[in-house]
Amino acid sequence: MTQRSILITGCSSGIGLDAARGLKARGWRVFATCRQEADCERLRGEGLESFRLDYADEASIAAAVAETLQRTGGTLDVLFNNGAFACPGAVEDLPRGALREIFETNLFGYHDLTRRFIPVMRAQGHGRIVNCSSVLGLVGATWRGAYVATKFALEGLSDVLRIEMRGTGIDIIMIEPGPIATKIRENAVPHFEKWVDWENSARREQYVTLRGRLYGVKTKKDAFELGPEAVTAKLIHAVEAKRPKARYYVTTPTYLMGFLRRILSTRALDWLIAKG
Repeated sequence: MTQRSILITGCSSGIGLDAARGLKARGWRVFATCRQEADCERLRGEGLESFRLDYADEASIAAAVAETLQRTGGTLDVLFNNGAFACPGAVEDLPRGALREIFETNLFGYHDLTRRFIPVMRAQGHGRIVNCSSVLGLVGATWRGAYVATKFALEGLSDVLRIEMRGTGIDIIMIEPGPIATKIRENAVPHFEKWVDWENSARREQYVTLRGRLYGVKTKKDAFELGPEAVTAKLIHAVEAKRPKARYYVTTPTYLMGFLRRILSTRALDWLIAKG
């Protein structure tokens, strides 16, 4: 039996790294990509096939696709779009450049990479494209407007692509994590510092609390937080099940918000989310 192959993005840590290790342990041929070459070198040191892929860099996307197809002889069974970042801040304080930058990675990069592999999957008659969304692709949350916007957009784009791919042998699948132990909060700090002029904001006092959370040392898990292995478990089902689901919820908040979004009015859901 031919070894199945998967390309995973954002493998330097967190969800991507755990997924790469987990799928390799199950016998998959894993291409574990990272933005930084130093991280790729570290992964190669532990036996993973790793090379650079930066969603914000079209040339690196093209090079990664070419490298993958050269190594497999022109095939790929699964693409797991995972890498993303956050830019915390009130919506009124997010300049145009902040949204442009986060969409380049969290949406446009996913779309670019996906489009490059669809012809490959069409030609081989099968394939699965798994997009990592979020509970914040289902409901909004304060201070997370930029990230929420990218995930809502990803949800819509994926829904349409799933419908359009009917009959091609290509499945489009969403994974919806909630609070997962990753470095997303730590990695958000440079983007916050670059784009948000919090000292001149009408919400200056509220930003003091936000900055405390961003810069503070995390000493305990967030409520309902799970490890990255919880996402890997859902990914395994998504890529190995004969008939995968269109969506996989991961954490309790995701199940809860998915349910409440269906039964509550917009006003009631807004009130609940605002209370935290």
